Amino acid sequence: MNLFDLSGKVAVVTGGTHGLGMAMAEGLASAGAELAITSTTPSKLDEALDYYHSKGYSATGYLFDVTDEREAAQKVALMLATHGKIDILVNNAGIIKRVPALEMDVADFRKVIDVDLTGPFIMSQLVGKHMIKRQSGKIINICSMMSELGRDNVVAYASAKGGLKMLTKNLATEWAKHNIQVNGIGPGYFATTQTEPIRVDGHPFNEFIISRTPEGRWGNPEDLAGTAIFLASDASKFINGHIIYVDGGILATIGKPANE
Repeated sequence: MNLFDLSGKVAVVTGGTHGLGMAMAEGLASAGAELAITSTTPSKLDEALDYYHSKGYSATGYLFDVTDEREAAQKVALMLATHGKIDILVNNAGIIKRVPALEMDVADFRKVIDVDLTGPFIMSQLVGKHMIKRQSGKIINICSMMSELGRDNVVAYASAKGGLKMLTKNLATEWAKHNIQVNGIGPGYFATTQTEPIRVDGHPFNEFIISRTPEGRWGNPEDLAGTAIFLASDASKFINGHIIYVDGGILATIGKPANE
């Protein structure tokens, strides 16, 4: 089990204050990692830190926008001064705007691309410089089912997540020689507060997801913890440039016939 031990490691998790980001951060902390959590919302950051501390985890909060390269550079420098190093970077912060392509404002499209794709590039570049000096590091980009599949009304999100998949592969290509592994996690459909309104019995989307997923259920946030630990640990030291889809088997199947 030493392969999965993260004791002594420092893990930066952007947007690790709630939902899937918090589940992955908690997984890393449970394996021994010291957390550095980012957010743009003071109240959410305070609540998340209280939660981590109540569990006995070591966690520090940093308030900034990952799309602001100057502010991000200052905060990464502060993280390094505070923690001494960064071993793991999880690029989780993201947004989605559900609007049909013909109705979407260009400004909104750019905003989603900025947060979901440019932000991970900025953070990876800043932290990557440090990791290259140390000749060691793990970067985990949180991709999506939309890195592979299209869906109505998420044109900006899908474009960003498809780009994030290719950013993952390109950074792995450039930085593998420095003993840096850059991989991604592609969550399927998960039971979170955001999806709660559409998970009620009888809701068409709830029925669709259950029937479309071979396991016949929504994912639970803690289902992501093991994959995050694996990609952050020595257990994955020769895995590079891959996206692991944690989706209950959706991408493995064309789906069930309607009359089945």
